[in-house]
Amino acid sequence: MQRPNKGKTPRRPGPKKASHIEKDPVGVYCRIRPLGAENEECCIEMISSSTIQLHAPDGLKANRNGEYKETQYSFKKVFGINTTQMELFGDVSKPLIEDLIHCKNGLLFTYGVTGSGKTFTMTGSPGEGGLLPRCLDMLFNTIGPFQAKRFVFKPDEKNGMEIQGQVDALLERQKRDSQPSVPRTPSSRQRADPEFADMISTEEACKSDHVDEDCCYSVFVSYIEIYNNYIFDLLEDAAFDPIRPKPPQSKILREDQNHNMYVAGCTEVEVKSTEEAFEIFWKGQKKRRIANTELNRESSRSHSVFTVKLAQAPLDADGDHILQDKNQVSVSQLCLVDLAGSERTSRTRAEGNRLREAGNINQSLMTLRTCMEVLRENQMCGTNKMVPYRDSKVTHLFKNYFDGEGKVRMIVCVNPKADDYEETMLVMRFAEMTQEVEVARPIDRPICGLAAGRRHRARAFKDELSQRLEERGRPSSALVDDPAVMIQLVESLPALPHCELLDPADDQSLPRLIEILERRLRVRQMMAEQFDKTATTLRSMVQQFDGQLNAKETFLQDQRCKLSEKEKIIISQKTELERLEKKSKTLEYKVDILQKTTDMYEQDKRSLRHELETREQRLQREQAERRRMEQRMQGMVTDTKLKWEKECERRVNAKQLEMQNKLWVKDEKLKQLKAIVSESSSSAGAAGGGGGGGGGGFPPERPSREKDHNMARSTSPSPLHGNVFKTRGGGQAVQFTDIETLKQQCPLASGRKRRSGSGEGASQTEDVENRAPVASTSSAFGYQKRRKPY
Repeated sequence: MQRPNKGKTPRRPGPKKASHIEKDPVGVYCRIRPLGAENEECCIEMISSSTIQLHAPDGLKANRNGEYKETQYSFKKVFGINTTQMELFGDVSKPLIEDLIHCKNGLLFTYGVTGSGKTFTMTGSPGEGGLLPRCLDMLFNTIGPFQAKRFVFKPDEKNGMEIQGQVDALLERQKRDSQPSVPRTPSSRQRADPEFADMISTEEACKSDHVDEDCCYSVFVSYIEIYNNYIFDLLEDAAFDPIRPKPPQSKILREDQNHNMYVAGCTEVEVKSTEEAFEIFWKGQKKRRIANTELNRESSRSHSVFTVKLAQAPLDADGDHILQDKNQVSVSQLCLVDLAGSERTSRTRAEGNRLREAGNINQSLMTLRTCMEVLRENQMCGTNKMVPYRDSKVTHLFKNYFDGEGKVRMIVCVNPKADDYEETMLVMRFAEMTQEVEVARPIDRPICGLAAGRRHRARAFKDELSQRLEERGRPSSALVDDPAVMIQLVESLPALPHCELLDPADDQSLPRLIEILERRLRVRQMMAEQFDKTATTLRSMVQQFDGQLNAKETFLQDQRCKLSEKEKIIISQKTELERLEKKSKTLEYKVDILQKTTDMYEQDKRSLRHELETREQRLQREQAERRRMEQRMQGMVTDTKLKWEKECERRVNAKQLEMQNKLWVKDEKLKQLKAIVSESSSSAGAAGGGGGGGGGGFPPERPSREKDHNMARSTSPSPLHGNVFKTRGGGQAVQFTDIETLKQQCPLASGRKRRSGSGEGASQTEDVENRAPVASTSSAFGYQKRRKPY
C-alpha cells in the first residue's frame, strides 16, 4: 500500500499592508555626557542644536598621510552637557506618552558605548529622575481620575486583554487582600523608598490635556532583561530553596494573532500610581545583572526592557460602568529599552564570564546594525531582502515596530573623552544610518459610537441627587437603594392639620382631626392590604424561586461533575503542554547552539576564504613580478651574451694576429739561423779545397745574400730531439734533449790581411752551442728563445 505524500504546512499569510501607508523616519537624538575631569582631552564639539563635530585626538593618525579628518554628524536634536532631564523628557518622551494615551505604540531605546550615560538617561538619580519615572508620572497624572478599579482589566496570557464584571473583579480583590504575601499598593501616607522618593519634584510634574474622559484606563508594567541572548523575567517571584537554589528560567518569544511579538509567561503587574510602578521597577532593577569593569564601575551586562501597557475601554451609555465588549478594548504599549554598551575587551580586560557577556552584547548590537542596514537598503533600493530579526532576541522582540507600525526614537549617548574616539565614531555611523530607516506612522483607532460626555452627565446626576437628599434631611452620602430613603420617598400619607384644642367640647377641630385620622387609617389599611398581597405574591415567588434554585443546584452539581472531569483533562493537557514546552525549550537551546556553531564556522569560512583570496592575489603578484624579472633577465643575458661574443671574437682575432706575427718572427729567426749554419758549413768546405790545390789562383768570392739563401735551401740541417708540453694558458712549450755544435768561419777571413800567421784561422772559429734543456719556448701569450752567448 502506497503511503500518501504529506503536504507541507502552508505558510500563514502575513498582514496585508496598504501601499498608501505614510511613514516617518526613526527619530535619533544625541546626548553628550560631561567629561569626568577638566584636564581630559575632548574629541566632540557641539556646533549647533542639531550638529556635532568629531575630531581625532592628538597622536592618532586617521589616514595614510598622518593627518586626521574632522567629520560632522547631524541629528534631530543634540543635547549638550548642560541639558537637564526635564528638557530631554519634554522633547523626546512626552510625545510618546501622548501617543500612548491615544492608543499608539512607541519604542524608545538608548544606544552608546559603555560608560556613556545610558542608564542615567533612562533611570536617573535622586533629584534628577530619568525618562522612565517621568513617563510614569505624566501617565498617572493624566489618567488618574479615570482609572478603572483593580482587576477589571485582566491579561489573557496571549498578549491580549479581557474585561471582568464588577463581581468578579471584587472577588479578585478580596482574594488578593486575603493573601498576606502580596504587597499592597503604597499610599501617599506611607514612607516611600528613599532610592526613588526624590526622583521628580512637584514643580516638574506634568500632564496631558488631551484625554478621553468617557473611557476607563488601567496600566500594566513588565520588566525583562536579555542576558547572553536569553530572556529572563525580573518580576518573577520564584520560590527560594536554600538547599538547592534553582537558576531563573528563561522565557521564549511568541507571536499573537495580530503578528506582534511578546514574551510568553512574562509577569504583568497592574499598578495604580507612580510610586507603585516605580517600586515594581526598582524590584526588578535590583535583580538585573551588573558588573565592575575597567571602564565602568556599574556596567550593565544585559539589555533591559521595561514595558508600560495601557488598556482602555469606553463607558456604557449611562456612564457608570465599563462597556462589556472585548472588541472595544484598546491596548497600547511603550517599551523603554536600556541597551548594554558596546565595549572592546582590549580596553576592559574582560575574562571568563565578563568576556562571554561582552561577546554576546557586541553580537546583539551588530545584529541590530545589520537589520537597520537591510531595512534601509530595502526601502531605498526597492529590494526585498530578508531582515535577520531572528539572529538576536533584541531585534526579534521589536520586529513588529519596524515591520508594523509605531513611533521609534533612539537616544545616542556619547562620552566626549579622547579614549572613546574610535568606538564613538562607529556609534555615529550607526546613528547616521538609522535616521534613514522609515517606520509606518501609527493610525488612529476608531471611536466608539456612543455619545460623548457620558461620564460628565452621570456625575452631574449624582451631584443633583445628593443635593436633593440633603434638602430632605438625609446625608449626602446616602445611596438611592437605601430602604429608609425608599420609604421616605414612597410614603405619601396626608399631613396632619395645624390645630389647637382649647375646649373638650370643640365641635370643629375634633371632627376635622377625626376625619383626617380616619383617612390616614384607611390609607394605612389599604397599604397593609397591599403589603399583604405583595408579601403573599413575594412568598409564592420565593417558593417558586426556591424550586428553581433547587433545580439549578442539581444542574449545577451535574455541571460541576462535568467541570471536574474537564479539569482533569485540562490538567493532563497542561502536563503534556509543559512537557512539550520543555522539549521545545531544549530544541530551541540546541538550535541556538547549532546556530552559534554555524555562525562561528561561517565566520571561520569567511576569514579563511578571505585569507585564501589574499594569498592568491599575493601569489599572482609574485608570479607576475617573477615573469617580469625573467623577461628582464633574459634581455640582460641576451645583451651580455652578444656583448661578450663580440668581445671574445675581437680578442680571438687579436690573439690570432699576434700569434701569427710571433710565428712569422720565429720562422724568420729560424730561417736566419739555418742560413747562418748553411753558410758556415759551405765556407768551411771552400777553405779546405783551396789549401789542397796549393793556391790555384781563384780569388775568394764575396758572399751574397742570394748565395747564402740558396745554400740554406740546399743544405738540410740535422734534426734536433725534444719534448713538447702544454701550458696553462693553452699554448705549447718545447724542451730540447739533444745538443748540436755549430762551427762557423767568417768567409772574409781569407781575403783579409792576417796580422798573424795562417795558423790563426783556426782560432777565428766560433763554437755555437744550443744546450738542453732550454732551447726555445713558445706559449699562447708570446714566444721566447734563450741563446747561449758566443
